[in-house]
Amino acid sequence: MLRARWLLLFSIVTLLPGCAAVVVAGAATGAAVAHDRRTFGSIVDDQTIEMKAGSAIVGNSDLRGQTHVNITSVNGIVLLTGEATTLEARDQVLQTVREVNGVRRITNELRIAEPSPVGNRSKDALITSAVKSRFLVARHLDPTRFKVVTENNAVYLMGIVTRDEGDLAAEQAATIDGVERVVKIFEYLD
Repeated sequence: MLRARWLLLFSIVTLLPGCAAVVVAGAATGAAVAHDRRTFGSIVDDQTIEMKAGSAIVGNSDLRGQTHVNITSVNGIVLLTGEATTLEARDQVLQTVREVNGVRRITNELRIAEPSPVGNRSKDALITSAVKSRFLVARHLDPTRFKVVTENNAVYLMGIVTRDEGDLAAEQAATIDGVERVVKIFEYLD
């Protein structure tokens, strides 16, 4: 009986740190959704657009090995970043995304090039993290209102913001080491 109690206590103690992480992650996600200017339905629609477009591209055998495509959607505005080895492959990606229900507009930033190496993608991920961190400490800037995407040292900012918020975010992103350009893809409230 004593052994069973110790085993139960040990199990509870070892599982608690995991619970804390789940609670913190859930709270952070809830806070981000609460501050997002999109409706909950629009957030779900954007995730659906990203998943359907991504699945259609990955499932297309003609594009396999010819593309590296990132799909980001905010309020039905889709950003395509990455590489396509030919104009035909790029055009096929664009056509595939256009056919996804809910896409209002596409910003095409696909480069005609070989798919980028993992090292470049890792550097881009570090830049994205640095931009998001800068947004956290910047005054008059709510980081939960922005999607940040980095591809080939270019930072793309998306969201539903005021012009002042958009300008401040772009200024902050431009100060990060390694950023070569900042592209604003906003829907403005004013």
